[in-house]
Amino acid sequence: MILYNITINIDSDRELEFVEWMKFEYLPRVMQTGLFIEKRFFRLLQEDNGDGVNFSAQFFAESMDDLEFYQQKYGPVIREELKEKFGSQFVSFRSVLESVE
Repeated sequence: MILYNITINIDSDRELEFVEWMKFEYLPRVMQTGLFIEKRFFRLLQEDNGDGVNFSAQFFAESMDDLEFYQQKYGPVIREELKEKFGSQFVSFRSVLESVE
């Protein structure tokens, strides 16, 4: 199992709008690609004393092939939608983890 994690810091004044947009636009759009079997969305409780609010969007894929296909075909387009919606009021980074069983 592969976990594709996107950590996003959004300006505090856009937090409510961001959460609604993530829940009803972004997360469903990623899942509609059919390349992930599960999604989760978290708000980080321990802040780093920086500005904004931190969130984690997590997507679970069965294989690296599925994730790589997503990153090539869908990732750039969906990332651009996030940039268009929130401009410079967010920063994000991505990480990929593999389940160790």
